[in-house]
Amino acid sequence: MGTRHLLGLFLILLVLGFEIQGNQVMGQEATSPTLFSQMQESLFGYWDTAKAAAHSLYEKTSLLSVDEKLRDMYSKSTAAVSTYAGIFTDQVLHLLNGEE
Repeated sequence: MGTRHLLGLFLILLVLGFEIQGNQVMGQEATSPTLFSQMQESLFGYWDTAKAAAHSLYEKTSLLSVDEKLRDMYSKSTAAVSTYAGIFTDQVLHLLNGEE
C-alpha cells in the first residue's frame, strides 16, 4: 500500500468518524436545550421584567402636563425631521440628476 492509499483511507475514516460524532450530537440536542436557547430565554425574561418595571413606573408617575409636553415635543421633532429629510432628498436627487 502506497502513501496515497493510506492517506485516502485515513481521510475516509476521519469523515465517517465526524459523521458518527455529528449524529450523536444531534441526538443530544433534541433531548436537552442548547446553551443559545437557554441564553435567549434568559434574555427574554430580563427584557420582559424591565418592560414591566418601566410600565409600572410610567403608570405611577404619569402626569398630564408631562404627557402633553412629550406629545408636543414629538410633533415638533417629527415636523423638523420630515422637513430636513425633504431637503436632503431634494439635494441628493439634484446631485444625481445634475442640472437640467
